[in-house]
Amino acid sequence: MMRGMSHQNRLIDLLAALVVLASGALAQAAPQKTITLAVDAREAPRHILHVREVLPVTPGPLTLEYPKWIPGEHAPDGPIADLVGIEITAGKKKLSWTRDPVDMYALKVEVPAGANQLEVAFDYLSPVDHDGFSNGASLTSELGVFEWNLTVLYPAGAPARALRYAASLTLPRGWKWGSALEASAAAGDTIHFQPVTLETLIDSPVIAGAHFRKVALGPEHPVKKEPPHEIDIAADSEAALAAKPETIAMWKHLVEQSGALFGARHYQRYHFLLALSDHIAHFGLEHHQSSDNRAPERMLVDDDINHLYQTLLPHEFTHSWNGKYRRPAGLVTLDYSEPMKGNLLWIYEGLTNYLGTVLAGRSGATADWMHDELAETASSLDIRPGRSWRPLEDTAVAAQILYGAPREWGSWRRSVDYYPEGTLLWLEVDTIIREKTKGARSLDDFCRRFHGGPSTAAKVVPYELPEVEKTLGEVAPYDWHGFFASRVDAITAHPPLAGLSAGGWKVVYDDQPNASLEAYEKTRKVISLLPSIGALVKDDGSVIDVVPGRPAAKAGLAPGMKLIAVDGRRFSPTVLKDALRATPHTPLELIADSGEFFKTFKLAYRGGLRQPHLRRIDGKPDLLDQILAPLPITAPVAAAR
Repeated sequence: MMRGMSHQNRLIDLLAALVVLASGALAQAAPQKTITLAVDAREAPRHILHVREVLPVTPGPLTLEYPKWIPGEHAPDGPIADLVGIEITAGKKKLSWTRDPVDMYALKVEVPAGANQLEVAFDYLSPVDHDGFSNGASLTSELGVFEWNLTVLYPAGAPARALRYAASLTLPRGWKWGSALEASAAAGDTIHFQPVTLETLIDSPVIAGAHFRKVALGPEHPVKKEPPHEIDIAADSEAALAAKPETIAMWKHLVEQSGALFGARHYQRYHFLLALSDHIAHFGLEHHQSSDNRAPERMLVDDDINHLYQTLLPHEFTHSWNGKYRRPAGLVTLDYSEPMKGNLLWIYEGLTNYLGTVLAGRSGATADWMHDELAETASSLDIRPGRSWRPLEDTAVAAQILYGAPREWGSWRRSVDYYPEGTLLWLEVDTIIREKTKGARSLDDFCRRFHGGPSTAAKVVPYELPEVEKTLGEVAPYDWHGFFASRVDAITAHPPLAGLSAGGWKVVYDDQPNASLEAYEKTRKVISLLPSIGALVKDDGSVIDVVPGRPAAKAGLAPGMKLIAVDGRRFSPTVLKDALRATPHTPLELIADSGEFFKTFKLAYRGGLRQPHLRRIDGKPDLLDQILAPLPITAPVAAAR
């Protein structure tokens, strides 16, 4: 693995670049003055946002940039194609502008003599039905999630933290809102926010909707008060807001357990933003003082969906420490045009995935559910033939192309596996620390050293891999450099399963339902037959993926085909699963529609319906459940002074 420059040298270079770029920007855009940004979202139900921006300028050439590399999205996916109707004026004079022929995100304009400000107006066309992160579907007739990177242009050449914005948002009538941003004033349906840097603005989305609920999560303490925490929920219906008491209790435990884990908070307030709709993209996106969480409309009222998403908030919350406060140096950029380097995403996302899982368990998720989730993770990673050519590190380096890769042949391509494999990798790290210190220390101690310290306001402290290895060595002496090299840099035939076995568990297969997998199938409307015949199929029979070398692929089945019959009977998920259960005695025959042709596939498979589970290893202590057990809450974590 390319280790990159040292942490200290990187900081020196960043500081030098800040000085140079800031001084150059003063001449063309006067960034020391406040830029005003007004977003009119009254037509959000029609998926249109109207934007007006006023920039203080000086005469001469000016380049305006649209954000391209968005923090947390790890890819150059700013939706520049959705920016339309651009008009730039100085006074009453409409100015012509040109797009850079190489950088599609850069718009060039000549500021005329005598002009001291420009007005820029444009519309943002929000996708109606599109997956993605902030560039995905974000608006319905009842709610909206407003990520500021979608509706802002900024003067090129100045660091994001050197530009100051006074933003306002006009909502559809009657909509309520939530954000980590502080309002300075409100007039009708328009909210004016306190001026902040561009960096803070883009890091602080707003959620709003006609059906809205705020829940304070505490904890409160009469003497040593913690930063306030709340969840702001917008849904497509009033009924969808009815979170069960046990769900709210888990959210409150999450706040407490995060404080016990890290021992410090690096924010002045924290808002979980939760959008519930079947008509928006579903994902989680981290921010320093908030998180943009999106899930199906019935997440809070349907137990299966609720369980499936119970690691979402813990994952994104963990990012406030791991990803926002402590961040790989390659992901620390001066603005949103500078490319990011994702080679350490197996720490940024992988460690977060593990800690999110642990915090979910410590906050109240049942041990049986967590076991099934870990079993499914280990099973799915263990059958990917893409492991034979792509190391884990490359799934991180290539993240910017893998996020948008098709699902077809995903097992052979590999996807952003640093998320799920990171869970297993850091579980192994945790168990090694506990073993080497005879239970005196754990990964919790690393987190307190690396992510903790005194509480602070939101800030970024970059790191490189050697600092991670050094801190781990201080917690438990070990060859951490060699450990990561053998599991991250190298080709490995199997995922790191040693943490599970050291934790007292192993993966086994039978035909009993895996609760996590069952909820995934129900919510995503798919059938996962990866552990058996090696296929992932939609409820309507459409084949999403097959695993090379497994029975389905060997028989000739391929993505793009559609199952229409199983053993001579019309296809349905139940018919297919029943046929698989019978395979120890009866061969499996599938008929599929391949374009305009029907083909029959006979599968050489006798293994029955296989579902992964964790089973205790005789004679080994149950270290895994110890890790998932709640930490004692001894004292509140003081807010930054």
